[in-house]
Amino acid sequence: MEETEQSGSGFTAYLESVKARDPAARSKWEVLLYPGVIALGFHRIGHWLWEGQLYFPARLVNHIARFLTAIDIHPGAKIGRNFFIDHGFTVIGETAEIGDDVTIYQSVTLGGTNPSTGLGGKRHPTIRDGVVIGSGAQVLGPIEVGPGAKIGANSVVTKDVSAGATVVGIPARPVPVDTVHYSPGFVAYGTPCGEDCDPGRARLNELEEEIAELRKEVAALKAARQPAPKVKSA
Repeated sequence: MEETEQSGSGFTAYLESVKARDPAARSKWEVLLYPGVIALGFHRIGHWLWEGQLYFPARLVNHIARFLTAIDIHPGAKIGRNFFIDHGFTVIGETAEIGDDVTIYQSVTLGGTNPSTGLGGKRHPTIRDGVVIGSGAQVLGPIEVGPGAKIGANSVVTKDVSAGATVVGIPARPVPVDTVHYSPGFVAYGTPCGEDCDPGRARLNELEEEIAELRKEVAALKAARQPAPKVKSA
């Protein structure tokens, strides 16, 4: 995955893409004040320095950005086009890779493992194109989140997520229903709004149906075992 710079008309397209994902924005120029946009701009500079092995200046840019925006993006992270962090307090680790058109909400961590060998290696997640990660979610380790996947708010993801899947919970599990019915198009915060999208509730409904069927079977067996009424002789 290669990082793509925003320049010229591409920068205007980036602002438009952010505005399309945030109904609070009244114009694309207002988007320039967003902490996520400012943090990404600093990251482009920091990553350029990092790629040139100017590690201390890169980290200095990173710390300035974190001070101004409350968003900590390691300069080693690779980020594609139209990346949007809505609000702040997000942490993105050194070996994280993020594709195009990815949306992350506040208080998300793309965190790494602590390798016992002491070697860095690939420690952080790979986020493919079009992924939406809800607020408070923790995506941990060198896992892959497939294209178009959605991660619900406050989920903890430690395993790969398949393309187009929606996962919620701790640990995160796929939602067992078709979320398009409840949330067509872009799903804000990566979290479907229908109650039936709760895996726990869905499983509870399944168990209640099974219990109801078992009760019917038990009632039928009891009725079959009842002795036939005696016929009185004349």
